[in-house]
Amino acid sequence: MADVDLQAVHDTLVSIAFEAGRMILAANPTSISTKMNAVDIVTETDQAVERMVAARLQSAYPSFAFVGEETYQAGVTTITAQPTFVVDPIDGTTNFVHAFPNACVSLGLAVDRQPAVGVVYNPFQDLLFGGVRAGGSYMQRNASLAAGQGQGPRVRLGQGLRPLGDLRAALVAVEWGSQRDGENFEVKARTFRRLAAARENGDGGMVGGLRSLGSAALNLCACAAGQLDLYWEGGCYAWDVAAGWCILSEAGGRMVSGNPGGWETALDSRVYMAVRGASSGQEELVEEFWKMIGDGKMDYTH
Repeated sequence: MADVDLQAVHDTLVSIAFEAGRMILAANPTSISTKMNAVDIVTETDQAVERMVAARLQSAYPSFAFVGEETYQAGVTTITAQPTFVVDPIDGTTNFVHAFPNACVSLGLAVDRQPAVGVVYNPFQDLLFGGVRAGGSYMQRNASLAAGQGQGPRVRLGQGLRPLGDLRAALVAVEWGSQRDGENFEVKARTFRRLAAARENGDGGMVGGLRSLGSAALNLCACAAGQLDLYWEGGCYAWDVAAGWCILSEAGGRMVSGNPGGWETALDSRVYMAVRGASSGQEELVEEFWKMIGDGKMDYTH
């Protein structure tokens, strides 16, 4: 990694993210196709944004590999140790087509199969998150405006960390995903019920609150910013999490497996749990959540 100028990569990704954001805001998503099923959708804008991002990155970093959602080939596309851009042109496409303002472009760089740079930009809110390994992470509002003309400061994430309590005090992000049958779906449904149930019945978590932003990248960034305590997901892909993972880690957060007992998880594992940075209580909250899953285990193929 010593040969890669991570800060320069970050700055390039921010420029590309703003260009992608302008394309997203200008789009009228009327041409909608489906992939796996009716809730797994793609638009012409997803594809156009990925083409632009790929072209810009190929020009700037021709020796780096590229993995994008819209050009991914199941069973063929892999992430190797080579520096690899891992890109989701629109994370939260369902939100995008409904004009629900939680959608973003997620641009990550992985080196040695580990997140090294992350840029996540929500153009609807002009909200930018960025992170560089060993360089910290930040959040910036009104990010595309000129300095001195409304642009917000880059707020360093992970400072003044608060301790974590148990699930009763936790705000937790979850997502249904696009797979709505089979054992993976049943594990999610059972766990959601247990999280919400009262403790008096013996197996409930009485969680403080459940939220679904509809975007893995924005869920991770909300954890990084301390707005969420924990995020549990199965079924998303590396491009959904690569950028947000870097931002979370640099804010003192931690990514583990979404399946019980896995304190380490691969970038392309498809099963994740993120916990925000905290002065104490990270492992305790993760273990309490894993108990809600019980003997369940999610398993997704590539």
